[in-house]
Amino acid sequence: MQPRAVLHVIAVLLIVVAPAMGVSWAVSHAMGDTPAVQHAFLISTGVTAVAGLVMFLSTFAKVDLGRRDGFAVVTFGWIAVSLFGALPYYLTGVAASPIDAIFETMSGFTTTGASVLTDLEALPAGILFWRCLTQWLGGMGVLVLCVAILPFLGVGGMQIYKAEMPGPAKDRLTPRITSTAKLLWGVYLALTLAQALLLHLGGVDWLEAICHAFTTMSTGGFSTRSASVAGFDSLYVELVIVVFMFLAGVNFVLHYKALTGRPIAYLRDPEFRFYGAVWLIGIFILTMNNLWATTFATIGQSLRAAVFQTTSIMTTTGYATEDFAKWEISSQFVLVLLMFLGGCAGSTAGGIKNVRAFIILKEMVRDIRRFIHPQGVFHVKLGKQPIAQDVIDPIVGFVLIFVLLFAGATFGMSFCTEDIATAFSSVVAALGNIGPGLSSVGPMAGFADIAPGGKILLTGCMLLGRLELYTVLVLFLPRFWQK
Repeated sequence: MQPRAVLHVIAVLLIVVAPAMGVSWAVSHAMGDTPAVQHAFLISTGVTAVAGLVMFLSTFAKVDLGRRDGFAVVTFGWIAVSLFGALPYYLTGVAASPIDAIFETMSGFTTTGASVLTDLEALPAGILFWRCLTQWLGGMGVLVLCVAILPFLGVGGMQIYKAEMPGPAKDRLTPRITSTAKLLWGVYLALTLAQALLLHLGGVDWLEAICHAFTTMSTGGFSTRSASVAGFDSLYVELVIVVFMFLAGVNFVLHYKALTGRPIAYLRDPEFRFYGAVWLIGIFILTMNNLWATTFATIGQSLRAAVFQTTSIMTTTGYATEDFAKWEISSQFVLVLLMFLGGCAGSTAGGIKNVRAFIILKEMVRDIRRFIHPQGVFHVKLGKQPIAQDVIDPIVGFVLIFVLLFAGATFGMSFCTEDIATAFSSVVAALGNIGPGLSSVGPMAGFADIAPGGKILLTGCMLLGRLELYTVLVLFLPRFWQK
């Protein structure tokens, strides 16, 4: 690993985050926040900018990043922006402790959406904007944004892109990674602006429209209202958010192809078809189950709740229009399964990812066929394309590691919570970057009452989940640090 090169790129991240804090100060000033809040943003901006510039100038090096450097930049970069990003929460006093401030910021940059803040309507406008902006930046990845300018700094960006982009495969749109990053951000920005406009046309003020567009396209789920999207009590707002949550859970490469005149790419993509099928099945099961359990009086009410919550949980956004922690156990079970599954590879969603689940299912079918016909030769295919075994093996390994980490972290959380439902659901909500869980961390509750040790554990789970396990775990291998 090349420490100077790694620190140099992390410095660029801080230099990017500092202006974002400055924009939050501008919002704070425009919305009439108290001088103390505005000063907190100015101090945070200055400290972050100075730290980034000092590190940048003292570590300047023109080198190519290697694979190990990419892992280090992503992991330590995410930690760095979360530490500096916590300053506004701590300096304004909205976070009760440094642990709470870091938890909130990590939840933002990892687009998890778990929150320790309460009574959101009473928070300063600048803070509301900042927490939503952290999710928007984290959605496509601060690092993918920076990779578009890294060539000008003398550092190649392909290794960062490979380590950061979620999902088992990275589909490059153009031969040059810089162009790919710009195209992905262009699609991301266009969809964000479209949603903000549609929400505003539905009567939502500009600040809330922009904040919810930020946290929808990033599948983050931070809201400006304590009751989440339920606070709007608007079918129009819910439908707009459902459409864009669904889109955010889809591989962004498909969006690019559709916007360039190839919408058939959606239907040709096996993962998208699987994603759509699971989405429809989830809606159907929740609608009928809640209707049968008389959770709702009419099928229309049950369908409305099922569509929103299925989309929100499956895409790991975490918005809520209902307190699903009070639904029937069978309905909660379906939602927990969707938490594990998550969205598509190449999307801003978390979870295991649909393509991995799809391939695992096909591998299971192949093993059964091999058991019946030991001499047979069978291939796992994604669409019409056979999948090599060296692609399948890491997917199986990923799922096994995910389950083991889930079990271990749940055991750890059992010492920090009062019931098993809170322990396991808080872990899957953090590891899958979903946000709300069940019981004491349900959609209408929060994480404020979790013990400090539990918050630290969940903060680590958020980082692991956002960077898809391997990127972080390799840093704990002694061989990683050997020359």
